[in-house]
Amino acid sequence: MSELHGLSAVELLVAQDRGEASAAEIVQAHMARIAATDERIGALLQVLADAARSRADAIDRRRAAGEPVGSLAGVPLALKDILCTRGVTTTAGSKILKDYQPPYDATVVERLADADAVPVGKANLDEFAMGSSCENSAFWPTRNPWDLGRVPGGSSGGSAAAVAAGQAPLAIGTDTGGSIRQPAAMCGVVGVKPTYGRVSRYGLIAFASSLDQVGSFARNVTDAALLLEAIAGSDPRDATSVHAPAEGMRAELDDGVAGLTVGVVGEFLEGEGLAPSVRDACRRAVDRYAALGADVVDVSLPHAPYGLPAYYLINPSEASSNLARYDGVRYGLRVDAPTTEAMMAATRDAGFGAEAKRRIMIGTFALSAGYFEAYYAQAQRVRTLIARDFEAAFADCDVLVGPTAPTTAFPLGDKTADPLAMYYNDIYAVPASLAGTPAMSLPVGTDDDGLPIGLQLMGPLLGEATMLRAARALEADLGLEAAPSGVGPLEAEGRT
Repeated sequence: MSELHGLSAVELLVAQDRGEASAAEIVQAHMARIAATDERIGALLQVLADAARSRADAIDRRRAAGEPVGSLAGVPLALKDILCTRGVTTTAGSKILKDYQPPYDATVVERLADADAVPVGKANLDEFAMGSSCENSAFWPTRNPWDLGRVPGGSSGGSAAAVAAGQAPLAIGTDTGGSIRQPAAMCGVVGVKPTYGRVSRYGLIAFASSLDQVGSFARNVTDAALLLEAIAGSDPRDATSVHAPAEGMRAELDDGVAGLTVGVVGEFLEGEGLAPSVRDACRRAVDRYAALGADVVDVSLPHAPYGLPAYYLINPSEASSNLARYDGVRYGLRVDAPTTEAMMAATRDAGFGAEAKRRIMIGTFALSAGYFEAYYAQAQRVRTLIARDFEAAFADCDVLVGPTAPTTAFPLGDKTADPLAMYYNDIYAVPASLAGTPAMSLPVGTDDDGLPIGLQLMGPLLGEATMLRAARALEADLGLEAAPSGVGPLEAEGRT
């Protein structure tokens, strides 16, 4: 048998069923992998070694006694550190929550426990999920396992890097405007953002509430679908939860693409700033779809180019409102000062990083009297037009495709001084987020530097099953290794 840390989630489940490996052995193998790699990568803010071993032992005892176990029994998983976990420090990558221990579990955390998954660590992220490179974490940056001198993408960079490096076969991320898909593309793994409302946001530390969505990372499509089934489903504690069945996302996985119509989004393949290597890899993937029997057509999302400016008004506006709760009074960091007003100002100044402050200021301005209609309200009108574009495209297509990100992973520090350049990484991801449709990234090759390239697939509302089916067909046809065989060659510099 291959080393346990190199097996997929499904393979680990089969190994346990056959008595070839125990949950305890699986967890120990992944703990060893974390110990061997994470000083260089920085994917995890906390390693939950004791809790993981205890949970694995309990699963083994139940299995030995003939008791039923969950759908993810004994499978290690990295959990983005923005989901409340009872009694476990949950920081959202921010100093303002560096000592916060929630008194309750997020719904997603509860469902993972019901499935008997084994969280092995809390994954690093850009502060409050604000970023595209995982360099905005208040603790340290995460490095890309393919090349330790490059970013893993963001904001769920720690989750993507953990899966790519073999620290866990599965990970949970969140996607507000590409924060699952973009790091999945840059780390060469599969990342799925479901339909808005498919997965409960209860217990997710809020960034932009009309956009935030929890999703899955894995090294292949089947594993990603398995994890999504475990966490999806309606939740009465989340008013935006969709009342749709969670199961069935794997029902069509092996049905191929014959008879499906695949729409190629022209605005995504013709825009400025798209790296030729990314464009070429995506076009080759489209050619494979045609060869596999899909009907490939060109489609237009005419308002998609306006998605980025609209997103960077809606997103900061909602962030400004959500982050107002961090005032030094109720929980989190408190910096003492002579007056309440001075205490709040000092707390927020010390607790928030530069990007969080930037978005709070932008959002506060956009929501202010005299500017609301010109900025936030206008952005919401653009959002409606983008949603209508998707609706029209899906009237003729089963799935849409295009690049996930305009480039492959860029060097650490390359864009930190230029916020607009950093925001541009989200240009192909934000339209699906604004429309609320499911979308995912699938590895489809590498560039001349050996860095992974992701193809974005987008489905209609609640169309995850068909989207995953199309992704699985291409994955099987390409036969690509979804993760690097080892950690990149560069020695890590000191954490900052």
